[in-house]
Order: sequence, then structure tokens, then C-alpha cells
Amino acid sequence: MRVWAVANQKGGVGKTTTAVALAGLLADQGQRVLVVDLDPHGSMTSYFGHDPDQLTSSVFNLFQHKGQVPDGLAEALLLPTSHENIQLLPSSTSLATLERQSAAQGGFGLVLSRALAQLWDRYQFVVIDSPPLLGVSMINALAACEQLVIPVQTEFLALKGLERMVHTLDMINRSRKQALPFTIVPTLFDRRTQASLSTLRVLRRDYQDHLWQAFIPIDTKLRDSSVAGLVPSRHDASARGVLAYRALLRYLLAQSLPRREQVA
Repeated sequence: MRVWAVANQKGGVGKTTTAVALAGLLADQGQRVLVVDLDPHGSMTSYFGHDPDQLTSSVFNLFQHKGQVPDGLAEALLLPTSHENIQLLPSSTSLATLERQSAAQGGFGLVLSRALAQLWDRYQFVVIDSPPLLGVSMINALAACEQLVIPVQTEFLALKGLERMVHTLDMINRSRKQALPFTIVPTLFDRRTQASLSTLRVLRRDYQDHLWQAFIPIDTKLRDSSVAGLVPSRHDASARGVLAYRALLRYLLAQSLPRREQVA
């Protein structure tokens, strides 16, 4: 099982779209995919037609056992999606209280890793959608994954979020046996605007070693696919955004590390 996380410490950069698009393309290839929503806003959960405000069982339940995950709990929380090869570990608004609980109890950093260990033989890929802030949920995503995707909107303010994310990675890597590989993905690119062009130049200048050299263009069909509740490749396989994500997937598969050992 390969575990990828999509994260950035800034909202509105295309994290959920990126996670769903990549998961959909993998699923189209016949891969069994689990998508994990760690954002209290529940964008990915809503994308697939589930209401995070109404769910009584969600990824939040994993954190209610003093850092341990009872056998069978992860599987019991799974929900279906519009794609037959994708299942969802949903979010709920209860996740917003996780920071307060973790401060009181501690030991929450490997909860998701332990949950995924229970599902190790069930899926070939896991794609995690992280919240746009550093906290317990993001720490769990970074601890569980073997490849990190950082979407960065091609605008000036997004560069500040990227700086924070790279700084966070530097801190996380001090506690890992090996550095977490990451790929920066320029998103929402509009070649008609100077902001997009100049931001892309900065990314190529300052982050060359970790940057996917292409970009995800602005494409209204990506938004339309979310309204339809379909992964973008099922909504319109020939859309510009889908073609770009297909190229990104090829790149990520080529960059991926070998499977990690199962988490005990």
C-alpha cells in the first residue's frame, strides 16, 4: 500500500481537488483506493455526498482511544463513494475539537498510521486530504505518508504558505528515519495573469529540486465535477485539468518510494 498526503498550510490552493483527482485516476486504472479526509471542514467528505455536520462516525472516532486504534474500528468507519474503486474515511465537524483533546491527553501523532495498518492489505493506495493548518491532523498525515504533495496556487500570498509548509517539513524530518519526499504542484494557473506567470517563475527559481515543472490550469470543469460528486476523470476525461492531473500522476508514480514496512 502506498500512502500519499496532500497538504499545505494555506487554504484555497486546490488540496481537495488534487486529492480527489489523483485518487480518481488511480481508481480508473483498477487500483483500490482509500481517501482520508482529515479536514474538519469536510470538503472531501462533502464532495462524495456525505454531510460532515451530520455524521456520527468519522475519522474523529479513531482519536477516542488514548492513541490506540481498536481492531476493526478503521474498517467500520468506511463509507462508499461515487467510484466503485474508492472508499472514504470521512471527516466530521467533531475534528475541530481534536486539538483541545490532544493537548490534554497527548500521544495522538501515530493514530492514523495505526488505523491504516489495519487496512494494509485492503487498498493499493491511500490519498490523505489534510487541513490547512499545523496541528494533530496534519502531523498524523505527515507521519503516515511516504510521499507528500503540496499544491501551491500561483499567486504571491500562496508562496508564504509554502514557506511555512517547508519549515514544518524541516521540523518533522528531524524525527523521521529518512526525510519525507515532497512534490510542489503549481495549481490554479492562469497564463493570462501576471500574478500566475511571476509566481511560477519564483517557484521554478527557488524550489527547483522539489517542483513538478508543469502546472494545473484553472478549469471550470474541475469545479463542475465536484458539484456532480464525480471524480474529475469520470466527469470529463478530456478536460484540461484532468489531462494535467494525469501527467502529474505519472510523475508521482515515477517518484514514489518502495512500499514502507507496515506500522506496528
